[in-house]
Amino acid sequence: MTENEKLLKTNLERLRNELNQFIEFFERGYNYDLMIYPLWNAKDILGHITFWHESFARNLYDLGNGIKPNPLKGNLSTVNKLSVETTKTIFIKDLIQRLRDAQRTIEKFIFMKSITFIPYKHGSRAYSREDHLEIVSSHIHRHLNDLIKKYGTAKM
Repeated sequence: MTENEKLLKTNLERLRNELNQFIEFFERGYNYDLMIYPLWNAKDILGHITFWHESFARNLYDLGNGIKPNPLKGNLSTVNKLSVETTKTIFIKDLIQRLRDAQRTIEKFIFMKSITFIPYKHGSRAYSREDHLEIVSSHIHRHLNDLIKKYGTAKM
């Protein structure tokens, strides 16, 4: 196993762990209407993470199937707003299932050597598989920590 393959495996495991903790938080049955940020409640964060995770999975799926990916368009604040608006009416259990489905797609394609760089969004640079996993893990981690701080729960 090469150093890059080891890093890829390590970063995928970290993503799995972060995602599992994130999902477990949303399976606890709290009142997820609690505001975490000025405009987002806890459920909005779940929708936001699901939206971005599905985008990552879609881009990997396309690359793995020889299709030109169509990454998200718009500036980051516009895309983030869209991530909440498009998931607002979806039940938590359905968002969790969509997260799990996206993760399965990511795991199916992330080890394909033919995939070297994964687009993030239009106007941004593409990232290596290793870096993309790291960025996604860190993103989930930051939001999970904010949720835990607000709800006063111990980190799992």
